[in-house]
Amino acid sequence: MKWTDDRSGNVDDRRGSGGGGAIVGGGLGTIIIAAIVFFLGGDPSAILSSGGNSAPRTEQRELNQNELQVGEFIKMITAENEETWTKIFADNGMRYQPAKVVLFESQTQSGCGTAQSAMGPFYCPADQSVYMDMSFFQELQQKFGAKVTEFTIAYVMAHEMGHHVQNLLGTLGKTDQLRRSGKYSEEEMNRVSVATELQADFYAGLWARYSNEREKFLEPGDLESAVEAAEAVGDDNIQKRSQGYVNQESFTHGSSAQRKEWFMKGYNSGDIKQGDTFNQLLR
Repeated sequence: MKWTDDRSGNVDDRRGSGGGGAIVGGGLGTIIIAAIVFFLGGDPSAILSSGGNSAPRTEQRELNQNELQVGEFIKMITAENEETWTKIFADNGMRYQPAKVVLFESQTQSGCGTAQSAMGPFYCPADQSVYMDMSFFQELQQKFGAKVTEFTIAYVMAHEMGHHVQNLLGTLGKTDQLRRSGKYSEEEMNRVSVATELQADFYAGLWARYSNEREKFLEPGDLESAVEAAEAVGDDNIQKRSQGYVNQESFTHGSSAQRKEWFMKGYNSGDIKQGDTFNQLLR
């Protein structure tokens, strides 16, 4: 993808600042559960604190040239999200409040508890921030078979910004109320989680459409790389690779086909009103 000249001041780069303290949680199951809680607007700290593992404090260091360039890229993508969502909200009679983006390595503190690289990128509604450890993209390529490009990173960022949009629109608050009510089974809440994640994919596609119309930054293969990443983190693909079989009732993010479908629906429609995954999936 082509770089633009836009940069955001809402990026907090904590890489190289040192870490330390307890690395909590452990195991794929714990990470998935904690991620679900994050996406539904809850506080996963109680779940994550059960592991009790610790790690030595790391020394502060200077970021290398490649890391600095990555930081500039994240500032650019953050700025493009801010500009696009400000326009979409204004077109619909609303005011957009930008999210902060936190770059970290290994672990850091968030408004939702301790953030770990093992959790992957996530959005914390408590402090309205997106947390990103860039090592996730190595795993995406090595473990899940996605070819990582700059636009792959842009798609993941846009997906997490989609959760911020859901928070501003009250969607995360409603799903959190459902979860806290205790009235719904695990399977039913999994379906709510799938609808939440697929809507964030829709918003990512919508962002790509609006931003490209403004900046003309898409190059051949960019959309394909985003779709490939979306398919790679589909529940069916992850389950096949991790346990050798697929259990649809335990899906929390949607199948590979669903993630591709909703990302492309956002991109092709260009209409935020077409993104009601809840009515379509929870009938």
